[in-house]
Amino acid sequence: MSQEKTSRYNYSQFACIGTGFSGICLGATLKRWYGIGDIQFFERHTELGGTWFANTYPGCACDIPSAFYSFSFESNPNWSRVLPPHDELWKYLKRVAEKYDLPRKMSFGMNVEKCEWINNLKRWRIHIRHINTNNVFTHECQFLFAGTGQLVQPRELDVPGVENFKGPIFHSSRWQHDVELQGKKVVVFGNGCTAAQIVPSIVGKTEHLTQIIRGKHWILPPIDGPYTDVAKKVFQYVPGSMVLQRFAMFLVAENDLRGFPMTKSAAKFRENKRKDAEKYMRTTAPAKYHDLLIPDFEIGCKRRIFDSGYLESLHSENLTLTNDRAVEIVANGVKTESGFVEADVIVMANGFITNKFVGGIDVVGREGTLSEHWESFGGAEGYNCSTMSGFPNFFILIGPNAVTGHTSAIMAAENSVNYALRVIKDVLDDHLGVVEIKPDAERDYVNHIQHDLSNTVWNSGCQSWYIEGNAEKGQTWNAMAYPYSQAHFWYRSVFPKWNDWNISVSFSARKVLLQLQSN
Repeated sequence: MSQEKTSRYNYSQFACIGTGFSGICLGATLKRWYGIGDIQFFERHTELGGTWFANTYPGCACDIPSAFYSFSFESNPNWSRVLPPHDELWKYLKRVAEKYDLPRKMSFGMNVEKCEWINNLKRWRIHIRHINTNNVFTHECQFLFAGTGQLVQPRELDVPGVENFKGPIFHSSRWQHDVELQGKKVVVFGNGCTAAQIVPSIVGKTEHLTQIIRGKHWILPPIDGPYTDVAKKVFQYVPGSMVLQRFAMFLVAENDLRGFPMTKSAAKFRENKRKDAEKYMRTTAPAKYHDLLIPDFEIGCKRRIFDSGYLESLHSENLTLTNDRAVEIVANGVKTESGFVEADVIVMANGFITNKFVGGIDVVGREGTLSEHWESFGGAEGYNCSTMSGFPNFFILIGPNAVTGHTSAIMAAENSVNYALRVIKDVLDDHLGVVEIKPDAERDYVNHIQHDLSNTVWNSGCQSWYIEGNAEKGQTWNAMAYPYSQAHFWYRSVFPKWNDWNISVSFSARKVLLQLQSN
């Protein structure tokens, strides 16, 4: 049993769990806005970067244009492609973090297990386990941020017998680069965004690749391509060019919002999109796979996929696409309902657990745990996608309902950070200052957003990771999508509804404020 130890950084005004885009955005914005550098980051991986450090599978790349999938305050004129690969995104994050002197404030190999609000101290106490030594220590902070991400915990493969397989078997987010695929029989489970990047990247190496699928996705024409040297020079030397590019991409992305409501005009928009997507899929994919690939549900119900060579790769002679249900994994392959697929290597590209946030961390507020709080609502939620009553000075970055699949999660991260830092501005100089959303404001917001989500394409009947059911309450719950424009989220983040908040300062701070007001 490990002993509880005291951290050498026992207290910092700010603490953040995670060092991905959201965490780095927080650290940089604190420095830019308020000149504050009193922050500590705790990261379970061995390096910063979050998703873009953890995911290194073949073909791993962004599916949002790089000019938009980056910080508005740190434009990069040197992106190599419209959709850059994972290592380029990681280097971008590393550069931004170093510019704002953040890496020295980061502790790696740290697993945050519990966060508890200490009411008499007006602080959060964080219990952290050092992964290598198994030692546990505590750290305290006034303001706690969770930048743990949305798609983090791999979904377990619901096929029995995983433990019986004698060869390498791993999830796409835990790619084993020491496993040689050359001349091997490979089975890939899944056909979402990740599988659509993996398959064309590895099929040429394998003796044979079998892709086992259960669902269908709308696959759109590619939008990727390299930036020319001329374009890079324009972005670097022509003032405002990158701002215009970013704004143009924002408008193009937001145009897809027209297809989300369940209205006649949105249905017409979706139908036109569907015709274009189906034409592309029928033209590009082998005819023998059309029935396996082309969905019968509304376009937009699931997250769209921009083709990165996947449909063309299905023409490979050494590739088999099948929806034959896998019933058991055995020592040398996969038993299916109608046969057997021999395998040397199995890749699970079956996605992540969704509608769960701050996974694996026991967050204890003034009156109970975060899990209990969310259970009382019917699912994960947050006022303005980031904060909950009973959990003072606590914000989730890219929290429940903060993003949608059609636009940039980085814009949502900036909105979340900017909102939180505006709300806490008046208590930054008071070490006992507290901000907390009012319970009625939280419930009204959540009821409104869930009602509006119920009238969108995400609730139109397909099985997607946006939706989870709650049989006991007889309802569905969507904690993964924002039903409005990101411009709306930006507006709400720029102009907080102050009447929805309880903001308290200590007696000494109140005395100083009264003196300032009287002068």
